[in-house]
This record gives sequence, structure tokens and C-alpha cells, in this order.
Amino acid sequence: MKKALILTCFLSFALASCDTEDFLTITPETALSSATFFKTEADFQQAVNGAYVPLRAIHNGPSMLLSEQHSDNARYVRNILFGATENQGNLADFNVPTANGITTNSHVLNVYRQNYQIIARTNQILALIDGVDMPAASKNNLKGQALFLRALAYFDLVRYFNRGPLHLTPVAERSAAALPLATGEALYAQVIKDAQEALTLLPPKSVQEAGRATSGSAGALLANVYMIQKKWAEAEAVLRTIVTSNQYSLIPDYANVFSTTSGNKNNSESVFEVQYLEGAQGLNGTFLYGMLPSPMAPNELVTITGTSNPQPITGEGNNIPTPDIIAAYEPGDKRKDVSVGFITLSGALHENKTFPHIKKYAKPHSLHNNHGMNWPVYRYSEVLLFMAEALMEQNKLGEAIPFLNQVRNRAGLENTTASSQTELRAAIYQERRVELAFEAKRLHDLVRTGRLVEVITAYGNRVKADKAKYYYPKDGFVPGDAFTNLDLYYGLPAAEADLSPNF
Repeated sequence: MKKALILTCFLSFALASCDTEDFLTITPETALSSATFFKTEADFQQAVNGAYVPLRAIHNGPSMLLSEQHSDNARYVRNILFGATENQGNLADFNVPTANGITTNSHVLNVYRQNYQIIARTNQILALIDGVDMPAASKNNLKGQALFLRALAYFDLVRYFNRGPLHLTPVAERSAAALPLATGEALYAQVIKDAQEALTLLPPKSVQEAGRATSGSAGALLANVYMIQKKWAEAEAVLRTIVTSNQYSLIPDYANVFSTTSGNKNNSESVFEVQYLEGAQGLNGTFLYGMLPSPMAPNELVTITGTSNPQPITGEGNNIPTPDIIAAYEPGDKRKDVSVGFITLSGALHENKTFPHIKKYAKPHSLHNNHGMNWPVYRYSEVLLFMAEALMEQNKLGEAIPFLNQVRNRAGLENTTASSQTELRAAIYQERRVELAFEAKRLHDLVRTGRLVEVITAYGNRVKADKAKYYYPKDGFVPGDAFTNLDLYYGLPAAEADLSPNF
């Protein structure tokens, strides 16, 4: 991260902009520096495009591993012939090696570095953009996007680590990179500041270029922070603005909510999503392949992906839906069959060779390990559930219930029967789990609602009591230290600790 914060050559990854596809197109600029590049509106447009790029790496697997596999929603399929994939197994088994607040887990390191790359790029933009002459609307839009992206990066960091260096200006020399660690409180304050300013600068979705941050995106992020801080009235005010903006609506059929490899992107329910593009440009996603049980033969894989060149998948399967999340769906919930599929693996060493897999992103595409489905960060259904929760916590039950019922009814369920605040709280938590399953939300929900230790302790006991049910082969074993590290936050990455005296 220290090197990344020093370098200004991030523009080699910058992207050009016109329509959605151009927004994703890489334009090499290998000889540029901040002294010569940041001169025109087009320069800042490319720089802002470049600031979006690390989001693809973050959500191309690591965010699922850190937030869903590190919860009771998803596990790994142990393959004793392959051996343990320690970094993924540690997340699923809640035994991430941590000492003195430091961990060697590689997925933790990747998310940390990618978020600081966003911060480095946006800091460069924000340091210079006010000094460049361009139309006010363009400047506001570009500055608003940079502020939103920086807020989103710090939000990711504070939720995972609850501390970290707070960089707000470009780093010109190595010594300036190793800042003291800011507290979670300080990081949240900066997220709020950036998100509030972005909210005033960004245009609404109806006039913004598809795929870019909007005023609604900034509002959803700001409301998310307020929900964590239990600032219910503040969250309600921001959420109500989104709800009454007429910019978003629920798609009637949950099966049509998620993008295909080439279509249905940034639809009416999308508040913010990460853009991927199938093909040879290097902008594609691979996250679907990190959500499949293993080992899987080509003839088995093609039934899920539809590719022309399916390849065998070996090793351990990750992000496999647990029996717990499957059981969480009520009878008649249409989301269950959309979200979870099943496949039988002929090569599995398990007594039960049929495994669930995450289905909501399983869209047909052309080539193995190369797809273009977008990743949802905020959807309108989450705005509605946040609104229901914020109102419920203020004991405005009559106002809260209709927002919850909108989401339930779309899923084919009857109105909630909850009538007390306690019952409604449980109903909203339940609804969030099934509506947002496998969207990198579960760990964060358990932490913010104070339920992590209780829920995961009980879940761990179930895993250890019936290992076959939780995808261990008959000759496999549950690690002796499984479910012994129930820390609310991850340790900071050891590779970064080697570069800073402040870790």
C-alpha cells in the first residue's frame, strides 16, 4: 500500500468514457505523471474512471470470502485429495490466524490494498480538480464521484478493520505513507463527510451515465453509516429522499433483478453496482467460478455456465450455501430457487455428492472463467429494508411495516405478522438475510446488530456436530481450532505491518 500511495502512475489503468462500454475500456497512458496529466476535463474523466477499477478486484471474489464465507451463509467444500486451502478455510472456520492485531490471510491483504489504491487515486483527483477550469456541472460530477469512491473505500476498510491510516492528500514520499492508525470513529467521520458532499454534487440516476455513482448511491452509503451508528432519524431522512426521488423501483420478478453477462445492467433496482465486461479487454469478472463446489467435471460445469469450452474445476469449492441459509427461506419464497441451485458432482469424496451453489449470478456466457455480470453493491430493496429498520427502531411500527411488506410481497410472501418492535426487528433481520443473501452483507449485518458471537457460536456447534451436513467428506476433519476466533474485525495485513511502524 505504501508504494501504491506514492506512485502517480495509476493512470496506466485509467479508463476512457462515453457510453457504458467506453467507460470500461482501458486507455494506456504509460508516460504520464500528475504534473503533466491533470490539465483538462478529459484528464480528470480518465482519472475518475481509473478510480473505479479496483472495485472489480475487490468484488471478484475477496468481498464474498470475507463477508459471506466468514459468516453462517456460506462454507467451503473440503477436498482431502487437494489438501487445505488455508486462507479460504480459515475464513469459513473462523480460525483466521491473528496475533497482536495482525493476520497473514491473503484475502484480507488484497481487500486492504485495493481499497487504498482507490483512496490514492481519488486523493490525487481531489487535490487538483478545484484548480482546473471546466464547466461547473462536469466538475461537480467528477468531484462527487471521487468523493463517493473514497467514502466507499474507507467504509469498506472501517467495517473490516475498524482502524487504518487516514490519507486525505496524495503521498509524495515514502515516509509520508506510514501514517498512524486512525480510529474507527475517525474513519466513519470521514466517510460521512465525503458521502454528504458527494450527495450534494452528484446528479440523480436519470441523468447520470450508466454505471457511475449518483446522488442515490451516495445517499445509500450515508444511510448505511447512520444505520451502523444507530442514528435512526438521520438514516430515515436520507432514505426517504431516495424513496421519494422516483429514481428507483423494485423489479416485479426477483429472477430478473441481477444482470446477465451482457444485459440488464444498472436497471431500475440498481442503486450502485460494479461494472464488468465479458471479453478479452481484461475487464471481465470471474467471481461466479469462486462460488462453485469442487471437484467439478466439464460436463457438470457447463450445465451452470453454458460456456463453449468448460474446464474442470479442482481444489476446494468456496462460497457454498450452508444448510442454514437454505433453511432460512420461508415456504413459497420465490427467492430461494433464484438464489440457490443444486448440482451432483461425480468426483466428490462425500457420501452425499449433491451440493448447493449460488445461482443468482449464474448467467450463461461464452468462455470459461470470463463473464460480464455486474456486482450489486446497493439495491433499492436494501433501501426499503433500511427504511423499515430505521422506522422500527424509532418505534414507528405502522410506518415501517409497509416498507418491509414491499420486499416480502415481491418475493411471493404474505404481509408480515410481526406486531411488536421485537418481532418486527427479527422479521427485518430475517428479510435482509434472504433478500441480500450472497451480496457481501451477512458478516457486516451480524457485526452492526451485535449478533456475531451468538449466531456464529451456535453455527459452529452445528458444524462440529454434523460435519457431513456441512460439506466435509467422510474421511475429513473439522480443525481443532475451528470457531475459536470470533473477533468482530479482521487483523491488519502482516505484509503492510512490515512496511509501517504504526501497525
